[in-house]
Order: sequence, then structure tokens, then C-alpha cells
Amino acid sequence: MPQITPNLWFDTQGKEAAEFYCSVFPNSEIKNVTYYNEAGPRPAGTVLTVEFALDGQEYTAINGGPQFTFDEAISLMVVCADQDEIDYYWTKLSEGGEEGPCGWLKDKYGLSWQVAPGGMTELLNDPDQERAARAMKAMLGMKKIDIAALQAAADQV
Repeated sequence: MPQITPNLWFDTQGKEAAEFYCSVFPNSEIKNVTYYNEAGPRPAGTVLTVEFALDGQEYTAINGGPQFTFDEAISLMVVCADQDEIDYYWTKLSEGGEEGPCGWLKDKYGLSWQVAPGGMTELLNDPDQERAARAMKAMLGMKKIDIAALQAAADQV
């Protein structure tokens, strides 16, 4: 099967964004940078693409111009092991961006992220429909996910 690499379109901030993402996620690196040449359409020497990996997942950032911008139709999900990880990624990724509902945020580049705990799907699909509904209702009232509050709501504590 061919490799699938998400390609993120930026106006001019692709390298800056890739460096930021690599600083947030462990085991991450910039792998390659290509530049526009005399053929254009941007000035020669301007960053064209940045290939980078976030903990093994490869991405490409392209500085393609202002024609396209990010929206919530696509987001990157960070599945966290515990509340400390949720707090860390939420703080880092939302800095300079904006917080949204239900664990969603936009970073300072406009890219949408979901910061969620592992096991969230199981909780929201609990065979006990009332328990699942209580967890869902609690989540819908949150911005950053609070695992203890979700569990307390699900368990009616």
C-alpha cells in the first residue's frame, strides 16, 4: 500500500508551523525543506515545502499562498493517556489560537485539533445508554476535556 501523508497548506508559515509542531510533540523532526526556484511562482529561495514527522507520523507543509485556509472540516486528533497529557497538549496547541467545544481547538495557524483521552469512544458508546448520555452531556459542556468530570458525570457521582 502506498504511504499516505497529510499535506497541510499554509500561506507562508509552513516551516514555522512545522518547527512549532515538532517542539510540541516528542520524537519529532524536520526531515526535508524544499525551496521555490527561479521558475516561481514565489521568489527563489522562499520555502516551498517542509517534510516533518510528529512521533513517526509524516506530514508535509506547503507554502502555497493565501488561496486556501484551514477550517474544521479536517482536524488532527491527539489521543492522550491521562489528564496531564490533555493539559499539556491543550495548553501548547491552543496558545495563540482559540479554544473550542468538546476538546476542539484551533492553533495559532488556524489548524483544528481534537485533544481527547483514550477510552473516550468506549465511554460514549457504553452499553448503558444512560451512562453514555450523561458522559456526552458533560462533554458537550466542556472546552478542554476533564477526564474526572466525565467519569463523575457518567457514574452519577
